[in-house]
Amino acid sequence: MKGCISRIVREIPEGTYHRALKAEAEVINGNINDLLWDLTICKYALQKVIDALWCLDKLPSKTQLHQLFYPLLRGYGLRAHVARNIYNIAFALVKSARENKESKPVIKKLFARLDYQDAKVDLDKSIIKVVLRYKWYTLKLKHRREYIERFRGLRWKEVHLTYREGKLYVSIIFEIKYRPYIPRGLLALDINLTHVVLYDSCSVRRIKTRFKDALSKRARAEELQKKYPKRWRYKERILNRIRELHKRASNIVVDSCWKIAKTIVLEAKKRGYAIVMEDLTGLRESIVKSKITVRWKLEMFAYRKLQQAVITKAIELNVPVFLVDPKDTSTVCPRCGSRLEYVYRLGYCRKCGFIADRDVIGAMNILFKALKADVPGRGSRVNAPPMNDETRGRRGTQG
Repeated sequence: MKGCISRIVREIPEGTYHRALKAEAEVINGNINDLLWDLTICKYALQKVIDALWCLDKLPSKTQLHQLFYPLLRGYGLRAHVARNIYNIAFALVKSARENKESKPVIKKLFARLDYQDAKVDLDKSIIKVVLRYKWYTLKLKHRREYIERFRGLRWKEVHLTYREGKLYVSIIFEIKYRPYIPRGLLALDINLTHVVLYDSCSVRRIKTRFKDALSKRARAEELQKKYPKRWRYKERILNRIRELHKRASNIVVDSCWKIAKTIVLEAKKRGYAIVMEDLTGLRESIVKSKITVRWKLEMFAYRKLQQAVITKAIELNVPVFLVDPKDTSTVCPRCGSRLEYVYRLGYCRKCGFIADRDVIGAMNILFKALKADVPGRGSRVNAPPMNDETRGRRGTQG
């Protein structure tokens, strides 16, 4: 399949992508305290390199980076590949912070990134062996067997160790080949705060999200911060409550995104369809520049969270994905192209009499943009959109 269909449409290209197996782990051979000490040294060394790079006017080249920090990191007893990963991570963090004009990165979590030289993975026994300095540790994955079996036969690339809230977590990065099929049709998605609207040129389906529940918890956390502007950072009871609300909101968003993504991608896979969505690249930057009051809402429930979940699941199942220009998807008539007028969320066209819900209009325009760009897949003619109950009015929504 082509890497780019049109200026207004871009395709997720086929190739090699990464997929992560994430699970809690326990140390079955070795001392957990020794492992935590090794992770602490990694954290300390990483922060040292970041501090040193931050003081430089110009970032060094890869060769200079190795010459500057490799002897220092080896002096902490770190293995060669662990040392290399540390200064590479530090370099990436500092470079990103400078490009985005952010403050100096501060490492707060205990984590390490290991490759094939410092880790051994045995999925048959659900065991991982890792080494950071001098000692090898054997870790047992604490996850259901069916989940681990999904990764059998894939080639692993890296192992990430993370220690947080008294628990040890492992993330194993696998390489997967993405070879999307040629679609028989297109399934357009319009994402909003309460629903995801699916349109396939014949019918409309709505999938309810839980973003509003998460929004209420985020709003409650911010209310507490405004209520106690001087005390919330220092009062443990208030601080813990705020952290709990933020965590619950984040968990709701992540859980909802993955469940919805699985439903959408499995439906597309079953029907042999491609998924078409708005290209939200640059959305965060445009929101920050505009300084609108709802910025925190869009950042927290960034539709990119759901979009990335859909893309990740589609890559896993070889479902083709196309991204279209989001401009005017909710403001022009999908039948004649005239400007729409709205009464609350109901849009109508004075020229041709077309009437539909705002989200349905968005999904239809997303689909028709893909059809205009000759994206592979069957669909209705752009100048004659189908008129079922929902596109005529607000009756008969399929759910």
